Amino acid sequence: MDFGGGDEIRFERLGRAGVVTLTRPQALNAVTHRMVKALGEALHRWERDDGVDVVIVKAEGRAFSAGGDILHIYEAGRAGKPPVEFFADEYRLNAQIARFKKPYVALIDGIVMGGGVGISFHGSHRVMTENAQFAMPEVGIGFFPDVGASHLLPDLGGSFGMYLALTGNRIRYGDALWSGLATHTIKAEDQAGFLDRLTLTGDPETVLRGFFAQAQRETDSPTLQAISSHFAQPSLKAVIDSLERAAGTDDFAARTLATIRTRSPTSLRVAWRQISAGLTLSMDDCMKMEFRILNRMLAGHDFYEGIRAAIIDKGSKPQWRPASLGAVSEADVDAYFASLGERELEL
Repeated sequence: MDFGGGDEIRFERLGRAGVVTLTRPQALNAVTHRMVKALGEALHRWERDDGVDVVIVKAEGRAFSAGGDILHIYEAGRAGKPPVEFFADEYRLNAQIARFKKPYVALIDGIVMGGGVGISFHGSHRVMTENAQFAMPEVGIGFFPDVGASHLLPDLGGSFGMYLALTGNRIRYGDALWSGLATHTIKAEDQAGFLDRLTLTGDPETVLRGFFAQAQRETDSPTLQAISSHFAQPSLKAVIDSLERAAGTDDFAARTLATIRTRSPTSLRVAWRQISAGLTLSMDDCMKMEFRILNRMLAGHDFYEGIRAAIIDKGSKPQWRPASLGAVSEADVDAYFASLGERELEL
């Protein structure tokens, strides 16, 4: 079954299910433009196909998907042709998944970050194994938590989503389940049996009842209370001040502050505003907001500097511009959220 994804993504009809498999394990299943367009086309067809009761998305290799194809984005942007259309199609796909009328089951066994989150966590069922790790690490590369993070993260209780956005820290499947990011957890060894049952019946609720394996939260109560207290502050400056006050006596606050201080100041300011705004926006409005931010990020400095430091000159220290939070003005932040006029994202 070919929807134009080439050898990067596979589509099959198995029993009552449309099954999608990401097939770029050597690239940790990083999402390409071709994959985005092919998945969008498959969902369009399967939503109208009475023989398909459920869509299942899974991946080959040790990662579900470690993000978008960042090197390609970097090279295109440096050549003066930032791939805005890739992001436009990706964000349209994220919105399409969120409003998909049939059960959409993402089976996540391995790392899921960035663009991988966008094709898995907006569906109805987010199933994680003990091998799964979740992160939105974009502020560390001078970018911002996109692919619908502004819709996904504000809904997590105890300011956990703001904490994930501003640190980029990884969490495991127990924290994902208890925060509401994951809807179910199963054992990695049960994946084949789970898929067999699901393709046979097309009924994820019933099948998941048989395979669900409760996961314990990895983050302890005092740390969750600290996250809730520090990250519920009414401004980014207040978050930092709160962490600074506690850092002398509290190891968690000191570590978290040290992490945040390595992140792009511009990215942090934008992410704080974006996650705060997302709380009251629909998914479609979140995607339009993110597209406005995206256009400005691709025209800026920090994204390319972040990729240079992380990937091109591996392990070098990024030189952010501006270099401090205080040097990023309100007007600077406002500009990221301003209307694009005729270039607004059409959904």
